[in-house]
Amino acid sequence: MMKDYENTSDKLSPKVNALLIIDIQEKIIKPIFNNDSIIKNVKKLINAYQILEENIFVSEQNPLKLGATIPELLPKAGYKKIEKMDFSLANIQEFLKELKNKKITNLIVCGIETHICIQQTVLDCLQKGFEVILISDAMSSRNRVDHEIALQRMIQMGAILTTTESIIFELCKTANREEFKEIRKIIMS
Repeated sequence: MMKDYENTSDKLSPKVNALLIIDIQEKIIKPIFNNDSIIKNVKKLINAYQILEENIFVSEQNPLKLGATIPELLPKAGYKKIEKMDFSLANIQEFLKELKNKKITNLIVCGIETHICIQQTVLDCLQKGFEVILISDAMSSRNRVDHEIALQRMIQMGAILTTTESIIFELCKTANREEFKEIRKIIMS
């Protein structure tokens, strides 16, 4: 029997999304597999997200030792920065409280490393009932195999896999939107 997509909630709901930019820090990024592409895609995500949506969270793992977020990957304004020692963002009470207060249910995740902080955050957030969307071409690990196995594990637990371009168009919803011209420029860059 075919699934009736008109009556499902498989599409992202407006006003309940958050973009999580996990640990894209100066001292962690250098050995990351495919790091130039990851940086480029995260930048596109941030630029488009700031036009289309409003909830952005940037985490930094032990910033005293690992440095701050790469400056070009900090949103222009209106984001919440969370410094942490735990690998999972879901262990940070201020983060969970903010999600609850803003009634956020969908988490769009990018960053590094896929098999450590991203995976632990995603598995914990799935357990807490969040819908998690993994932006596969905007996350990575030092080793490709760690990235790929972590993606498989998170998908098996219920995360949704997509790409940078796909999620931007999904958030935009229509070419009739006045912001679409600006979004198109971001995609083509």
